[in-house]
Amino acid sequence: MSSLKLGIPKGSLQDATLELFARAGWKITLSSRSYVPTIDDPEIECLMVRAQEMARYVETGALDAGITGHDWVVETGAAVDELSELVYAKQRLARVRWVLAVPEDSSMRDVRDLEGKTIATEVVQITEKYLARHGVKARVEFSWGATEVKVPQLADAIVEVTETGSSLRAHRLRIVDTVLESATVFIMNRAAAAEPWKREKAENLILMLQGAIAAASKVGLLLNVHREDLNAVLAVLPALKNPTISALSDPDWVAVNTIIEEAVVRQILPKLKAAKAQGIVEYPLNKIVL
Repeated sequence: MSSLKLGIPKGSLQDATLELFARAGWKITLSSRSYVPTIDDPEIECLMVRAQEMARYVETGALDAGITGHDWVVETGAAVDELSELVYAKQRLARVRWVLAVPEDSSMRDVRDLEGKTIATEVVQITEKYLARHGVKARVEFSWGATEVKVPQLADAIVEVTETGSSLRAHRLRIVDTVLESATVFIMNRAAAAEPWKREKAENLILMLQGAIAAASKVGLLLNVHREDLNAVLAVLPALKNPTISALSDPDWVAVNTIIEEAVVRQILPKLKAAKAQGIVEYPLNKIVL
């Protein structure tokens, strides 16, 4: 039987990735001592790989495909196909930024102020290319971690990844500029991508993962309304496209089914009640395939 060798990111993205696969319909089970998880799909073989190394293994063909950050594809310069963005991160459904940051009380306000200075970062290649674009010569040192604590004693500035900026603020650091914006991506070996079966398997997997991401922040609403009050209810409802309106056994009443952002439910429900909607049911969603 043919199989797709798939790299699952180990580390900060691991838990979010396993949760995403579960919502998409695949159960991945990990052993605390193994880098080879099991998955309830005989057509997929999984291997846990650090996101920083994923693109290199996919490029060489050790893996057919993998999930990593666009930033690590850029940093390694790997020749792989990025089939799709999967916009999720370790804390929330969002892109991340690699930012240039300095101490709050630093006099440095612009990248040009880093001329001749020392910058600590995990993404040396990305940082050096960024400095070159701005015509700045600075010393870029690789940081193995805990980069935020290296200024000002060990470095004048850092280039670090952030989702919300809270960690930087906690370390009394100020963002000077965004070096690179990144999202999680599904990458594929170019030879594997040329094989019809593997390409179709990867694309079907992406479809389900994207559907799970699309549904993560949304809920469904089902309600009944008298036909004469329908326009008032529709005026309240935002919708993915158009609400589904179905006839009920009583010809004077209809059922309305729609999808909305979960964050606005608490504002919408009182307005629906005021518009004379009845029997309002909120229900969770697993996937939305557009």
